[in-house]
Amino acid sequence: MIQDPPSHSAHRPITALVRTKDELRQRRTAMDGTVAAVLTMGALHDGHLALVLRARELADHVILTDFVNPLQFGPGEDLEAYPRTLEADLALVDGLVDVVFAPSIPEMYPAYPPMVSVTAGHAGTILEGAARPGHFDGVVTVVAKLLQLTAPHVSVFGRKDAQQLAIIQRLVADLDLPVRIEPVEIQREPTGLARSSRNAYLSPAGREQALVLSRTIAAALAAAPSVGGIRAALAAAVQRAEIDWDYAHALDPTSLEPVGPEHRGEVLVALAGTIEGTRLLDAAVAVATAP
Repeated sequence: MIQDPPSHSAHRPITALVRTKDELRQRRTAMDGTVAAVLTMGALHDGHLALVLRARELADHVILTDFVNPLQFGPGEDLEAYPRTLEADLALVDGLVDVVFAPSIPEMYPAYPPMVSVTAGHAGTILEGAARPGHFDGVVTVVAKLLQLTAPHVSVFGRKDAQQLAIIQRLVADLDLPVRIEPVEIQREPTGLARSSRNAYLSPAGREQALVLSRTIAAALAAAPSVGGIRAALAAAVQRAEIDWDYAHALDPTSLEPVGPEHRGEVLVALAGTIEGTRLLDAAVAVATAP
């Protein structure tokens, strides 16, 4: 459960809002000690707050980025409709982070689209990538830029977007970026629904329907440590068709490939489905020790 943010004190200065890369670099250079980065697209909620609080535990300074990245929006996805709540975002993290970097699109991409970008490879074309072609190429491009600009020692990412987390971990490893990626457990509402900016699009009935995701996660975890049990629980959920399922998979958390009966170790349970036109994700990690 997320605790109330600590009150301001003489030791916790008010957060600075910066809009340009030059000002961000100046503030970053002035930071002594360790730095953590929390990379977001704004519309912050308690799930993001958990990332911020974890970042505060890990480093002396915290930089939060608040940028709606156009590169990760594909055809038919309404960039303009994405919620932009900078004032509320600042109020939520004020005093908890040192800097909020909220650039414009021209500031981040002086030439748009950029001539040089990063590709997520095969891992970016499956699961969410199959439904949103080019999405993860846009994600890894902006993440690479933001990690360069913030130069953190550690950057925190939530486990709910499990495919994104795995791809970013590979981005850092493959490009030898000098940062540690710290996964943070999914934050859930009291009902069990994973916290997400997308939940705001759901009606009360839709939010109730969406609980099938967390129930499916619970059933899969209860079926561990058997790989067969995990896969059977997911198959049963899809067969019930309580929502418009896209996928419910048991995957290797590194390769994102389906696990077979011989697999031992961590199993990523990854779910995606659509309710009232809103695509929702959920995920968890089980440990398999039996067929």
